[in-house]
Amino acid sequence: MAKTSTFLASHLRIYYLLLLYSMLDRVLGSNICTSRGASTCQQCLAVHHSCAWCFQEDFGLNGPGASRCDLKESLVEAGCKEEEMEYPISQMTVTEDKPLSDKASGSTTDVTQIQPQKLHISLRPDDSRTFTLQVRQVADYPVDLYYLMDLSYSMNDDLTQLRKLGNGLAEEMSKTTSNLRMGFGAFVDKPVSPYMYISPPEAVKNPCYSIPYKCQPQFGYRHVLSLTDEVSRFTEEVKKQKVSRNRDAPEGGFDAIIQAAVCKEKIGWRPGASHLLVFTTDAKTHVALDGRLAGIVQPNDGQCHMGSDNVYNMSTTMDYPSLALITEKMSENNINLIFAVTKNVLPLYKNYSDLIPGTVVGTLSQDSRNVIQLIQDAYAKLRSKVELELLNVPEELSLSFNASCLNNEFIPGLKSCSGLKRGDQVSFSVEVRARGCPNEKTKTFTIKPVGFKDTLEITIDFECECKCQAHGQPDSPLCHHGNGTYECGICLCHAGRLGPQCECAEGDYSLSEQDTCTGPNKVICSGRGDCVCGQCVCHNNDFGKVWGKRCDCDDFSCLRYKGELCSGHGTCSCGFCQCYPDWSGENCNCSTRTDTCMSSLGLLCSGHGQCVCGSCECTQPGAYGSTCDKCPTCPDACTIKKLVCDLLCGFYRDCVECKHFQRGKLFEDESCARICRDEISLVDDLVLNDKNSVNCTYKDENDCVQRFQYYEDNSGKSILSVVQEPDI
Repeated sequence: MAKTSTFLASHLRIYYLLLLYSMLDRVLGSNICTSRGASTCQQCLAVHHSCAWCFQEDFGLNGPGASRCDLKESLVEAGCKEEEMEYPISQMTVTEDKPLSDKASGSTTDVTQIQPQKLHISLRPDDSRTFTLQVRQVADYPVDLYYLMDLSYSMNDDLTQLRKLGNGLAEEMSKTTSNLRMGFGAFVDKPVSPYMYISPPEAVKNPCYSIPYKCQPQFGYRHVLSLTDEVSRFTEEVKKQKVSRNRDAPEGGFDAIIQAAVCKEKIGWRPGASHLLVFTTDAKTHVALDGRLAGIVQPNDGQCHMGSDNVYNMSTTMDYPSLALITEKMSENNINLIFAVTKNVLPLYKNYSDLIPGTVVGTLSQDSRNVIQLIQDAYAKLRSKVELELLNVPEELSLSFNASCLNNEFIPGLKSCSGLKRGDQVSFSVEVRARGCPNEKTKTFTIKPVGFKDTLEITIDFECECKCQAHGQPDSPLCHHGNGTYECGICLCHAGRLGPQCECAEGDYSLSEQDTCTGPNKVICSGRGDCVCGQCVCHNNDFGKVWGKRCDCDDFSCLRYKGELCSGHGTCSCGFCQCYPDWSGENCNCSTRTDTCMSSLGLLCSGHGQCVCGSCECTQPGAYGSTCDKCPTCPDACTIKKLVCDLLCGFYRDCVECKHFQRGKLFEDESCARICRDEISLVDDLVLNDKNSVNCTYKDENDCVQRFQYYEDNSGKSILSVVQEPDI
């Protein structure tokens, strides 16, 4: 409550300061619209979204000093008719808004996990619109699991183990989804020197010739089994596989990942399913440019190159893919990558995982005995997080996000939510701001959760031009015998002509005309231009652009921070920094993001301080550290965990009361079915099912002691166990 009050007070102070600034502007006869030197309608719209342009022909004839670019109400007061005014308003329309699905039943194409699906937004320069995006991971969603295995010689014991685990893997995954398909592929490395043995000749046919052991010839990537719901076929195909052997330590697994991702028809990826690509290896992997060792210089094109024999046929022609290409193809095809790797290469693949969204890493035992548990844990981890990714965002747009995760907790600056379970719904507030004007008036981009097929498609119309520009009159008699184009109420003069009606040539000179070029400082054109025909012609400047009625504006005189104009986080316009989203302050050096202040426990500044400019300022006496997490006199992690447990017990107590005993506030207001979705099982006593189990006790309305337990299994499913007989 205290934080909310502080937040509101801070924003009220800002509001009153802006109001005062606006009033002072009115008193001094100036505002943001009139002070930025806009001389055309298009320039006026770009100054600020509150500015309007009057194209009325006789505007300003009743008195001097009226600016065609001004606040709308000021133009009306000055005599401009509203129908002769350019004042586009940014608007937003929802064009597709199907409701979220509760469960993946029927056709998967009918399942909706993101709402809305399509938006159309028209934006003026430097204006923004905000919308709310809701995401729900539905229960029992179909899963496509493709097992991609390293079949180099060192993985022989892993292959033996996998032959035994196929059915068990399917059984465990069926607890998560009733609609599972499994497939299999294998890789070694490019079958060309120096990656393979080429001598003696026997080593080509049997790379294990010198061990001795009977191996299959080396290959790059081979697709073995398309995704199928016949689990017995998975086991059969795995049993047929034999290991091979390559010459150098790294493998060619990244080649295999790309082909498995983009050969959608061959693999059998379903459009309406979660796509899991399980990559198992005990070795490092080759990356882009490693192909040069074999004289392979053609970059990987990210296309499907699989022949009728289901073997990657460009293995010896194209280089290994880059991490950027893998990231792109994982996103395009909605694939979550699971690195199941041995301990010796775990740090390397963790680094890869940090660079590829929607990827998790698990430690594989030396013989892959734990692969079932690893995949279960990895899938549960993937399903417990919703993270938004952006595709094809125009550079003229900036986006900022705020997340509303569990218990409607509002987290500024985040576009992800963690700790979710199946069926949970989260929302994100998204602000879209136009930072400039592209050549194309209309552009489209996409927001989607990582690994989801569902997308939000947003079409932006950039309102950068005035409609009155289409009615321009070249060589108009209104512009002194045709010396200019009459457009939007003003004359755009031909080269060599100046003046409001282009009545003056550059060579003309009159001392009295200099008065219109002189400002309050008595300096002609602010010392940065020449007065020609009563108009300032601004000089070129090596530092940037100079403009304005009296050359009083530029884009290089704003405050600097660490040598950078507007700290590098904004643009300079007429002496003022216009900050990009996520930044504020006179010189845009203050970050408004809060994710940098989140502690490992997910608390802002560990609950011991406030986030100021992206850094924690500790307010709790004795607290210190980057997230105020070090505090000898503060509650420790165990105490905080107890607080979390108390909150969970309080929530599930209400669910036990309404679902099991059919009483309590949730039962009375008929919200039980909507809020309490977890099943309840009755037990004689509580046992420790999981190390993260939470045991809860409370007194009911009859003064009886009720006991229950809450925990989540590996699939993310919540388990509620209630003791049948209460303690008296």
